[in-house]
Amino acid sequence: MKLPVLTLLATAVLSANAFANDEKTWEVTSEVGAIITSGNTETTTLKGGIEAKHILELWENEYKFDGIYKEDEITEDDGSKRSERTNEKYSASAQANYQINQKHSHLYVYGGHVSDYFGAFRSESVISLGYGTRLINDKTMKLNAEIGPGYKYVKHQENSTDVDDNGMPLAGVREGEPIALGKLDFSWKISDNAKFEQLVAVEYGDTNTKTKSETALLAKVNGSLQMKVAFNVTNNSDVAPGKENTDTETSLTLVYSF
Repeated sequence: MKLPVLTLLATAVLSANAFANDEKTWEVTSEVGAIITSGNTETTTLKGGIEAKHILELWENEYKFDGIYKEDEITEDDGSKRSERTNEKYSASAQANYQINQKHSHLYVYGGHVSDYFGAFRSESVISLGYGTRLINDKTMKLNAEIGPGYKYVKHQENSTDVDDNGMPLAGVREGEPIALGKLDFSWKISDNAKFEQLVAVEYGDTNTKTKSETALLAKVNGSLQMKVAFNVTNNSDVAPGKENTDTETSLTLVYSF
């Protein structure tokens, strides 16, 4: 098992225990899942993350960290076998929401970073500020919306074959541009033991528009433990030759709330 994965899982558990000490203002959930196969095909897939909300009188701060690591067994032409990393991605973000006079409305400041060894870009960093409000506020259904301007930095993959408008190679090059961000976050409490969640986020820029979607169904196992089935889709409108515009991920994880 690789060191980055061990670090990821250890961070999730240790951080969750530390945050959970302040039960009045912190809401913490940690998520861990693993798929390991052996025999004719050997693969190892690990996924983990932590989400913490710090709720104060006028502020609600949210911190997220998650990652996924996958390793497959590859058979060479001579029949020998070796392990090869086929997916590795980590993301971290922080957002501060300031409640304003209007009910369920806030101003936000957001910062996020993604490190992806196999994605359309090697890394992406985003900062943004804007306005958010609740469009639906029912006992079982809630729909939140956010919109605002921001700025985005991306680093192209080292093996990228893409070129700029002047024909210069973009491998390993960093670029930045202003963007507009929009997000819709829907949740539906189907029953006391089941919950549906849908998140859609768009980062619109002149050179690339990134759309992210997560569809999830959570089922309660006991008071604090839930099983989560999720389907994630990430689409980039402009990618380097040889890269797919759309990445998908289906996961089955356990979520523990503190």
